[in-house]
Amino acid sequence: MRTDNLKNWKKELLNCTQCGFCKEICPIFDNVEWDSSAARGKMALCYGLYSGDIEPDESVLERIYQCTTCADCTRRCPSSTGVVEVIEAARRDIVASGLVGSTHQKIADSIATLGNPFGEEKSRKELFGEVPHPAKIAYFTGCSAAYRNKETSTAGISILKKLGVDYTLLDEVCCGSVLGRIGFSDDVIRKQAEANIKAIEDTGAEIVLFSCAGCLRMFRKEYPRFKDMSFRAMHFVEWLNEQEFDLKPYNRKVTYHDPCHIGRHLGIYDAPRDVINMIPEIEFVEMKDNRESARCCGGGGGVRSMFPEISRQIAEKRVGQAEIADVLLTTCPFCVNNLKLGVSETSTLEVRDLLELIDELLE
Repeated sequence: MRTDNLKNWKKELLNCTQCGFCKEICPIFDNVEWDSSAARGKMALCYGLYSGDIEPDESVLERIYQCTTCADCTRRCPSSTGVVEVIEAARRDIVASGLVGSTHQKIADSIATLGNPFGEEKSRKELFGEVPHPAKIAYFTGCSAAYRNKETSTAGISILKKLGVDYTLLDEVCCGSVLGRIGFSDDVIRKQAEANIKAIEDTGAEIVLFSCAGCLRMFRKEYPRFKDMSFRAMHFVEWLNEQEFDLKPYNRKVTYHDPCHIGRHLGIYDAPRDVINMIPEIEFVEMKDNRESARCCGGGGGVRSMFPEISRQIAEKRVGQAEIADVLLTTCPFCVNNLKLGVSETSTLEVRDLLELIDELLE
């Protein structure tokens, strides 16, 4: 197996002291319960791959891909070890060595040929019936909100119309987040970045809004490595927090789930809570684990596509924390979908994207 990428993270590989603090908060270890499934176990496996002491057999690859990239291990690590960066470097080496799994290869092929990971043939223009045009604000819907959670993108569009905003949709393609998480190279991701940045710059947009946490993370953390951007990338709730509008009352108890990719990865914690608290007569309560220590929904890092049962079990535990409320709100379609899988048939808990609620209540 090639280790070109792991070599760049040798310092991080040696930084892990094997203390085991990560076991307390790792969502995978919480379900699999093997030491090799926790962050410290994965660091040992990655070092073994780097040094050539172990072979990338099926059991090793399984553990390397059992990581949601939630980054809670780095938050908890006394040495601040960049576990996610090491895991993703190992995955890039795995893909470069021709060892990528068929499920992930199918996703990559779909993105390359159709511009989305779901194998959907319709373009954004066909889905929404809107043609990109010059505007100061653009809405990057993302693949999930366009093809799987259209109610979220529809809500975003409706909000912009109700507020009288001159906006445009885009000739966008997949942001490349899923490609990066499962180990495809920078060259592959760069193509997605260049296509999307061009589509935005062609409209002259000054602000680009996102309803997907993974998409926003790509634009803020990864795209700048490939190309300068002339626009400001904001999550929809960040933008809404700067606007003035009236909302109808909502007399229910709600809680909020922090998506990992805008929470721990980008530090966006206040904006969604501020927007929730704009709603008259709402009762907002926090789950036990929130903000920096929020538990992962289980849907990221390619885990849901390869290990759906583990992903569902992680969701069940997070949903269990949310049973203190009537409604569980979040701000990412990946989280919405996975959390819904964790709701039991006997539960009355409702899982919703915050954008959809705001659109419903907007005067």
